[in-house]
Amino acid sequence: MKKIKLTLVCACFLSSAILFNSCIGSFSLFNRVLSWNQGVGSKFVNELVFVALCIVPVYEISALADVLVLNSIEFWSGNNPVANGGDIKKVKGENGDYTVETTEDGYSISNGEQSMKLVFNNETNVWSVVAEDIETDLFKINNDGTADLYLPTGDAMNITLDAQGLMAARQVTMNNYYFASR
Repeated sequence: MKKIKLTLVCACFLSSAILFNSCIGSFSLFNRVLSWNQGVGSKFVNELVFVALCIVPVYEISALADVLVLNSIEFWSGNNPVANGGDIKKVKGENGDYTVETTEDGYSISNGEQSMKLVFNNETNVWSVVAEDIETDLFKINNDGTADLYLPTGDAMNITLDAQGLMAARQVTMNNYYFASR
């Protein structure tokens, strides 16, 4: 009798989790485990760790937690508790090493001496750069598949969000950089 009740409760819970969760979700927990696994070492070490994590059921448990709990929270609240920002990456550039941190509204970039922020405004769809407490708009994403690129001259250039638009934006910005540096 107890076994039938437990089976019925589990069946109701699983069916309600599937029925009431109408979004795929970002699978943040599973993707973090996968990302960590891919950065452990060489491809052979990564494969050994992958097999071990499948045997121990780390991948299975993280996927189940995402499906049943985290993606449901993300659907109803709009925020995934695992994907709350604060992700920090180290990047090697031609001018040195940089730290890039994911924030709630964009990115914070620092090289130890200088820092800047790339900020996205949800209300206006504008990406801006903030350096030394001065905010400068970079571009606005329009709903029609175009973007308004704000030039250093104060003008705005409307470009399409494709390879041709990107090429035009590069050409204009490089020409402005060339003339400004002379």
